[in-house]
Formats: sequence, structure tokens, C-alpha cells
Amino acid sequence: MTGGDAGSGPNGDADELPPGPDGLPVLGNAHQYVRRPMGFFDELAKYGDVVRCEFPRIDAVAVFHPDHIGDVLLDPSTYERWNFDELKEILDYEIAPRGLTFTRGEEWRRQRHFLQPMFGLDRLEGFSSAMVAATDRLVAEWDDGEEVVINEEFSRLTLSILTNSLFDFDLGERRQVITDAADELQAMADMSGLAAAELLLPSWVPTHRNRRYTRVMDAFDETVDALVERRRANPDRYDDLLTTMLEREDDHEYAMSDEEIHDHLITFLIAGHETTATALTFTWLLLATNEDERRRLETEVTTALDGPPTADDLPELAVTERVAKEAMRMYPPAGMLFREATEETRLGGYRIPEGTKVLLPQFTVHADDRWFEAPDRFRPERFTPERSDRRPEFAYFPFGGGPHQCIGMHFAMMELKHVVPILARRVRFELLSSPAPDVNMELTLQPSEDVRMRVHKR
Repeated sequence: MTGGDAGSGPNGDADELPPGPDGLPVLGNAHQYVRRPMGFFDELAKYGDVVRCEFPRIDAVAVFHPDHIGDVLLDPSTYERWNFDELKEILDYEIAPRGLTFTRGEEWRRQRHFLQPMFGLDRLEGFSSAMVAATDRLVAEWDDGEEVVINEEFSRLTLSILTNSLFDFDLGERRQVITDAADELQAMADMSGLAAAELLLPSWVPTHRNRRYTRVMDAFDETVDALVERRRANPDRYDDLLTTMLEREDDHEYAMSDEEIHDHLITFLIAGHETTATALTFTWLLLATNEDERRRLETEVTTALDGPPTADDLPELAVTERVAKEAMRMYPPAGMLFREATEETRLGGYRIPEGTKVLLPQFTVHADDRWFEAPDRFRPERFTPERSDRRPEFAYFPFGGGPHQCIGMHFAMMELKHVVPILARRVRFELLSSPAPDVNMELTLQPSEDVRMRVHKR
């Protein structure tokens, strides 16, 4: 895929709206998107680097050039995060509205400032042992020769790491409640085919889908509230993210409300483990089908490590880091970022009216052959420092960028650089399912079918 040239409008008129495909009355381009969500953006990119598209009640532009993506991500005063208010009004769905994902402006800045210290590099080093222990437990549970569904296994692993690291609790029987909620939210974000038709019905319509969603999310809300109450009953026993959220800042000017705490827990418990599980799933899918890269990884693990990785070992795991980054290039967990123009502005030489939704499709930009030669090939060497420096900054942005860059970025990379080496040392995965499954654009990018592998222990 190669996008068109960047620049001003076709006639040099800076008041020109971006080009884009024709749509249907009322529906706009929704029918084209629903039929083939990811392919839709490949088609849009043929119109240029800033492309107009329309959906019911929504005017949008998709952005494909790294320079313009940087313009959007680095200017939060002009491009705020889109919190999907229009869709919430239609569908009557609202998920964690006071969490870090959907708050805006001053409320978001207070929250980010309050939570950021928990994700500092010095604090993250203390999570190393929890990451190792959780991965060791998972490997110990596998029998030699056992067939496993790795997307499910990695979801279970990353949830365990998250809860034991950031929240210092063992979910026990509550694990399934959180897993069910994650599955429901993934499905709710799937706007392809027949799934979209049912999801466009408001939540109060008693479809099987809506009844299941309500039941699962009610159970999840009760679980989150119980965790908060249990922590409040033992405030001095823990030093973790939940404890931090329950405290006031030193100047006593800001304290999180119960609603904020509840919504942050939802955000971290769901998004915080599903994104990393997705990255692990595609990392091992790619390694299972690229033997030379797998052997290169195994060589690094055996030469750089005497045992399980520690925080001090991570700078030496250059091959591991490049493998993880390349997997997230080919299969970016978030898939797409969303912004909204808070005022009329210009982007790439085109006029962007106030209220326009701005779509930043990572999966399309990451596959652009202007920035990545043979983008459909798994080539971790793309991420050597020298090659990375030659690319535009936002040709690769799996964690976003600017002030709203993912708060858990360092935690996720640290997790990948612990889990991948342990697995490379202790098991070999034999792929049993498709080497190139279709991908669904849900809450995170997901393989359209389970990824099945046979475990061969070393």
C-alpha cells in the first residue's frame, strides 16, 4: 500500500476539504466499512494522506502520513481524544466514562498527573519478580505435547501479571468474571458484518446480545466494587495502584471519586491485559512461522541470560525488543487511535471543520511501503537504532504519542521482555492452526480464529 502525496488541496486552496470516496445518503461510507473494516482504510489511503469519510451523524478524516499524525498527536488543544459521545447517544452504552481513556481536558490532566508515578521506570523494576513468577506458573501448567489456545493462555497470563503487579491481589474465582467482560467489550467493538447490525441497536432492546452484555458487565461492576471495598478495609497492607487511587494527593486538593476509581479499574483491568496478550499472541504466531528469527531470539536468550530475566537484564535483550516491536508493527494491538478537532483547523493543506473525527489507523500506516520495505514480511531488524532513526517518528506508533501516549507503555514493554525470553528458553511452539489468520478490528486487533499450538518443553 502506498498513499498519495501530502500537500494542500487539489487546487492549492487551503479551504478545500480533503478528498474521499462517495457515500450513500444517511449511511455515508458505513456500508463500505462494515463490509471490510481494515480493507476500507487501505481503499481510503489511495485518495491521499488526509482523506474524508462519512458515517451516520459523523464526519471524519483518516490520516496516513506520519508528519500529519504527529501534528494531531502532539497538539491536544486542537485534537482532543474522541470519547464517542455520538455513538453513546445512539446505542445507550457507556463504559468507564470517568476513566483515563475517555476523560478530557483538565479532568484528564489531573488524573494523569496523579497516576503517572505508579508507571515510572523506578517503580516498574519492582514488578520483575511478579512477571517471572506468573510466566513460570503458566509453563508449569502445560504438559509436554499439550495443545493450547495461545490467545486464551496469554490473556490469562497477562491478567495475572497485571493484577499481581499493579493491584497486588489474586483474582481467584473472579478471574472468569473479568475475562467474560473483556470478551464482551471486544465483541461490542466489532463493527464488521452482522455483528454491526446487532450492535447498532440500543442497549435497551432485549436482544440476546444485549441481555448477555448487561449480565456480564453487571457481574464485572460488582467484582470491581468488591475489590475496592476490600482494599478500603485494609488500607495499610498494600502499596499499589489501587491504594494510590484511594489516597489523596499531598496537598489534599485532589482526591479520586468512587466513580473515577471504579472506571480506572475497569480501564486497567481490561485494556491493560488485552493489549499485551494480543502482542504476545502475534509475536509467537510470527516466530512459529519464521524459524530463522526464532533461532536468533533463542541465541540471544541463551547467551545474554543465566536464568529468568531481571530488570537489569532488559537493556541486553535487543533482539527480544526488536521481535516484539516488529510484531506490534504488523499487528498493532490498539489498531487505531481516535481524536476530534475541537476547533476548525488545517491538516495536510486541507480544511478540517470543528467537530471532525480524526482516525489514525496504525495497521494501515504500519504497512505503508514508504516507511517499511516489504511490509508484509516479518523483519525485526527494521528496529535497530540506525534503521529506526531513518524513519519518520510517527511511521510507527503502537502506543500512540504526545501527552496521551499510553501510560502503560513501559510496563507493557517490560512485560514482553520478560515473558518472551522465558518462553523461548523453556518451550518450543508448534503451530497447529492457520499461519496467517484473518484479523478482526475489535477493542484490540484479534485473530478471527483461535491460535492453536502444541507445546514442546525443553
